[in-house]
Amino acid sequence: MQLRNTKTAYGWVTIVLHWLMALLVFAMFGLGLYMVDLTYVDAWYKAAPALHISVGVILMLLLTFRLVWRLSNPAPEVYGQAFEKVVGLLVHRLHYVFMFVLMLSGYLMVTADGRGIAVFTWFEVPALWDIEQASAVLLGKMHMTLAWAFMGFVVLHTAAALKHHWLDQDRTLLRMLGIKDNQ
Repeated sequence: MQLRNTKTAYGWVTIVLHWLMALLVFAMFGLGLYMVDLTYVDAWYKAAPALHISVGVILMLLLTFRLVWRLSNPAPEVYGQAFEKVVGLLVHRLHYVFMFVLMLSGYLMVTADGRGIAVFTWFEVPALWDIEQASAVLLGKMHMTLAWAFMGFVVLHTAAALKHHWLDQDRTLLRMLGIKDNQ
């Protein structure tokens, strides 16, 4: 398999980024749902948010790399009718927007008190500014709402991939799995 995308296939970098980020997004969503109900006496009370925040920063770095990689590689041909191509392009772009705004809201919420983010003790991301507590609470609500909305887009994206595979019987899903055409 090639490193870079071609007009007919995704390269392994794109495929690995797609599936790694998908796995991390699902894990982050589950961890986020789990940690909102933790109390001070729970063993994961501090560890779960620290893990969620650190992985969130890693995801933001991966998203940045993914955008640069996407802009520097051709996109394989999109299958489907004209309206499907437009909707698919729109949904893909909204994925990026949702991920960016979701991660930005998390960053602003966590750094609202002016303290930076220690990422797995590897490095620190500084806070940009202090935000008043009411704004931090609003950012928290926005973060959760965006997470649910993003999961809705993920369901739509998955349904479209399965539709392409089972109903249209085209190579959309197979390309993202790195399966070559036997024809």
